[in-house]
Amino acid sequence: MTQVSLERAQAAKKTALKRFKNLETVTGIGITRVRGEYAVKLNLSQPMADNVSMPEEIDGVPLRIEVTSTIRPR
Repeated sequence: MTQVSLERAQAAKKTALKRFKNLETVTGIGITRVRGEYAVKLNLSQPMADNVSMPEEIDGVPLRIEVTSTIRPR
């Protein structure tokens, strides 16, 4: 598998913002590193309902989902 570049991850993040911006449980969308490559990170305030399926990747970039509290800038 080809390494995911930062530019590709940034483009996938924009797609994720459009796709997930209206979900109430989304507290943030960012970029992270997983096993040495970039990924899009979706932060949720609570787990998604069992009947909701989430993709494993967006535009070929891995999607990592984490349940966190509300994230605020410092």
